[in-house]
Amino acid sequence: MALSADDLADLRFARTLLDNVSLAARIANTVGTPLEALFRALPQGAADAIGAATNKALHTGLRFAVSTLGSRNRSAAEWMHRSMVVVSGAAGGAFGLPALAVELPISTVVMLRSIADIARSEGALVRTPEAQLECLEVFALGGRARGDDAVESGYFAVRAALAKALAEAAEYIAERGLAQEAAPALVRFITQVAVRFGIPVSEKVMAQSVPVVGAAGGAVINLLFIDHFQDVARGHFIVRRLERTHGPEAVEAAYRALSSEAGAQGPAGGPASARRAARKQYQLRARRPT
Repeated sequence: MALSADDLADLRFARTLLDNVSLAARIANTVGTPLEALFRALPQGAADAIGAATNKALHTGLRFAVSTLGSRNRSAAEWMHRSMVVVSGAAGGAFGLPALAVELPISTVVMLRSIADIARSEGALVRTPEAQLECLEVFALGGRARGDDAVESGYFAVRAALAKALAEAAEYIAERGLAQEAAPALVRFITQVAVRFGIPVSEKVMAQSVPVVGAAGGAVINLLFIDHFQDVARGHFIVRRLERTHGPEAVEAAYRALSSEAGAQGPAGGPASARRAARKQYQLRARRPT
């Protein structure tokens, strides 16, 4: 089935959000320093601390997703989630890396609630284990490093890499719940998500490690952090909604055609400008809130 004009416009919006995944660029524009130069600000042992905090945050998110997502039918405003993450970011900016083990799980759960609300607004049945894990999958879809190979780190490539682990984890939860959180099916999924989620977490920590950033700057960095994942969630669940109507193959083919079209036309004002223009058109169609 061919996509309608409105559906194709929605897919174009989703592609703009998903193909312009660059938390690093947003942070660099805010702090005025390329993130490569901020590596020097990270203390020794930071990578291990970030890895441990990322895994803890995702396990906390998994428990939250399975126990509470879908318990409420009314979507909360995205601004409320942003406000909550800003507060936790202020603590991270004030106390630095030692606060990450406490701050990141809180931020992750708040972002997960926002992601679930976005998923619900795009028709996802967030009471199901598969949809709950797809909400967690957003943290992997939003983790792309500058040096990543475009083919291997593209939106559909990341989804394909996670597909088997997500399906096995969803099947396990449907049958047994979280009775054994260390079950191989769940560990495999969390580990694969953590590898990619660790990229934006590292970028956030690097920015918050700059002495001049402090508490106020930490709040701003966390606002960029949640904005980033809200954009990825919106793009992902628009694609999933269209896939339920038209089938995955048709949507992926249309997505790739739009990507080729955008590449041939070249950039028009940069990723931020593209996101703003696409979001405005999405809002003008008055189909769903953003």
